[in-house]
Amino acid sequence: MTRIATIRKRADFVAANRGIRVARPGFVLLVNRDVVSAEEADLRFGVTVTKKIGNAVVRNRMKRRFRALLRETLPDAGIVGADHVMIGREGGVERDFAMLREELAVALARAAAGKGDPPRKRGGARTNHGRGK
Repeated sequence: MTRIATIRKRADFVAANRGIRVARPGFVLLVNRDVVSAEEADLRFGVTVTKKIGNAVVRNRMKRRFRALLRETLPDAGIVGADHVMIGREGGVERDFAMLREELAVALARAAAGKGDPPRKRGGARTNHGRGK
């Protein structure tokens, strides 16, 4: 039986950002391989949703749905010895649960094959956001 643990430390969430990134319409999946200690679990997962998504009720609903989805999917399709982090995206809470399940299966398959999305471009147009010149 596959043992699954929850990521709790911020450092582990930040470390997952250095791994494979697979973006889907409802979420972004980050997979960081070879970081889970063998005595702790076979694989770990974490969920994060920013305040841009909505108020606390909306964010908590999205996190509950993602946790249920991960607990259902990871024992079969998860990458053993890896951290899996789901980041909620705008519109993810309204998506059909079956559609999210399919998207997660595709994202896990891409991550297992090492086919993540290209790195995001840094920089871009800088703005002051109302701060001094």
